[in-house]
Amino acid sequence: MERDNLPLDRQLRQEILLARERVYRFGTQTPLERLKLPGPGPEIWIKREDLSAVKSYKWRGACNRMSTLTPGERSRGVVTASAGNHAQGVALAAKHLGVKARIHMPRPTPKVKQNAVIQHGGDFVEIILSGDSYDEAMQAARKEETETGAVYIHAYDDLHVMAGQGTLADEIVLSGHGPFDAAFLQIGGGGFAAGVSTWLKTYWPDITITGVEGRDQASMAAAINAGEPVSLKNVDIFCDGTAVRKAGSLPYLICRDTLDSVETVTNAEVGHAIRTLWEGLRCIAEPSGAMGLAAVLKHRNELDGKRVLVVLAGANVDFLNLGRIAQDTEPESAHRTVAVRIPERPGAMLELFDSCFAGLDIADFQYGKTHATDAWPVFTLKAETPDILQHVPAKLEAAGFQWKDMTGAVDVSFRAIPLRTDLLSHPAFLRLDFYERSGALHDFLALRVQGNANLCYFNYRQSGERIGRALIGLDFPSSYERDALLMALPAQGEGYRSCVVLDQQTSDRLSTSHT
Repeated sequence: MERDNLPLDRQLRQEILLARERVYRFGTQTPLERLKLPGPGPEIWIKREDLSAVKSYKWRGACNRMSTLTPGERSRGVVTASAGNHAQGVALAAKHLGVKARIHMPRPTPKVKQNAVIQHGGDFVEIILSGDSYDEAMQAARKEETETGAVYIHAYDDLHVMAGQGTLADEIVLSGHGPFDAAFLQIGGGGFAAGVSTWLKTYWPDITITGVEGRDQASMAAAINAGEPVSLKNVDIFCDGTAVRKAGSLPYLICRDTLDSVETVTNAEVGHAIRTLWEGLRCIAEPSGAMGLAAVLKHRNELDGKRVLVVLAGANVDFLNLGRIAQDTEPESAHRTVAVRIPERPGAMLELFDSCFAGLDIADFQYGKTHATDAWPVFTLKAETPDILQHVPAKLEAAGFQWKDMTGAVDVSFRAIPLRTDLLSHPAFLRLDFYERSGALHDFLALRVQGNANLCYFNYRQSGERIGRALIGLDFPSSYERDALLMALPAQGEGYRSCVVLDQQTSDRLSTSHT
């Protein structure tokens, strides 16, 4: 009772000390590793919570809280809500302590997280998929708490949970690699940031601590601005582990005093951080696990020469989501999507490539013939530096091309490529597999698509593989010219691995589906 009368920050410090004895019954310490990047920048140290028992720091808080259950509470069982990582910590503790746990998870929760919960908890856990978001799952779990008397284990708004997360900061302090000049801590509900920042500030009062949130998940920033936790209307779920609509009440009271600032990162910046971790440490972080590093990379120049701490908070990423993450590794400034008007005649596309796109990387190419005399192909262009892309409009205008900026256009994102088959005379469709190197696609069009062949369809997107794959439609004035070119077209050639002419049935389906 005496401890309950202490200020919240002092209570948290005492509970972190007590958590030292509890959490290591369930797991072991995780390493602190140096991430070396080429060129100037900060000295970055990564706390590898992805190497913990549940591949996330969440085991610490869940196990610490579960350890405080009384015999009577254990007999009633526990209920919780989680997007995945907290659930694994509860499952781990439930099996170890012999406590029944019912875990409400949002319906979109990745299978890798659902399977891991069962793996850690076995017969002691039951998963209930409730709602489409963490908040809806929490409402369902809270309702069950009221109806059944089960003990609710909160994912972040709990003193013992915050204290458990604080043990990772204790390991950092004792590692001998400190002190650090700055730390960047990701925020969902705020329990992790509250526990870690409290302990770091206790031993290194001069450390600058920045809270990091997703651009459309900034619940802690909203709470600090409003003077109390408030609910966000919409929450982006790319970083699903931090997709919380409202910051926790207790974490808010701590974070408003321990955080020097709170900033946001974009999904693209998080994707870039995930790629950096893979290239530097050969580890894969889930999106929310890489948010801290995303902020560091964003401020790399101004952090030059400083010792910086980042926590790789988790690695429970759905394998099927890796493709999307890979697409989001480039910042928006590194690419530009444009539609360019060119005349519908043979050779016009190559003239555009040679005059305006020389030296640029075409990451996406979408076109379907919809007009008898004018074509509007859409290109997503990439360059080594954003300033190169800034000159593209001037080049197009100087060469006499009309253009439209299509960056972010919905129809381009969903690859809605129209094609009017009534404008075609004698079409043929090819599947081309070419080597992803500069000039390979250009050379195929220049050397192989000759005569009166006119491009009527093109569907290509860069995938990151060494082989690029494109679906190409060619139209000819006569069947004779079409057959002559197709007969002379080698199945393999300079710059491409294979070129397959689609059979008539496939060509007909393709044409019909895009009419």
